[in-house]
Amino acid sequence: MEIYVKRFVQLLLEENKKQNLISRKAGPEEIGQHIQDSVQVLQWVSLADQQVIDIGSGAGFPGLILGMACPESQVTLVESDLKKSAFLQQVCDELELKNVKIIRERIETLGQASGHRNRYDYCTSRAVAAMRVVLEYGIPLVKQDGKLLLWKGSSYQQEIAEAQTALKILGGKVEDVYLYNLLQERDRAIVVVNKVRSTPQQFPRKIGEPAKKPL
Repeated sequence: MEIYVKRFVQLLLEENKKQNLISRKAGPEEIGQHIQDSVQVLQWVSLADQQVIDIGSGAGFPGLILGMACPESQVTLVESDLKKSAFLQQVCDELELKNVKIIRERIETLGQASGHRNRYDYCTSRAVAAMRVVLEYGIPLVKQDGKLLLWKGSSYQQEIAEAQTALKILGGKVEDVYLYNLLQERDRAIVVVNKVRSTPQQFPRKIGEPAKKPL
């Protein structure tokens, strides 16, 4: 993985000069923290031989990094932005990551697509939206007893409280919370949501509605 990560950092720094994938001021050290944050989940969860979908992949955190770290898993990265998805594809092509697939599509559309709904073992999401919004994006994508892994900051308890209605409607249940610290940020959390029953067919709602009118 180390060789992959080194080249990924080079490509990201080059591309970040053209478009804001991460902060313009970000250097290798800050990117290293994003990478560390992405792989933190592997302390608790094995993604070996699992179907994983990462929503709102952006510059590749956590999905692309997990794809590098877990070559035996199948990782699908969903990124609707043309330039960001093109960057992700460039990295996959150059590093020959055969286990990683890029889809440029809105997540609400995928959640209603027969090839993706109820398909995945895990759905990951980092820095995309409030938990109650991401639940509507992610729960329809995972199998019964599949799990969402949601990267959150110090307000994770408040987000969980605000998401209770969404959990009830969509068929999810908070199963665990993994707590950890990064060098410059304390109280990081990965919230684990288990899909305990099927999601009603009307969810996710049409494009834009989950964010505008959260459950």
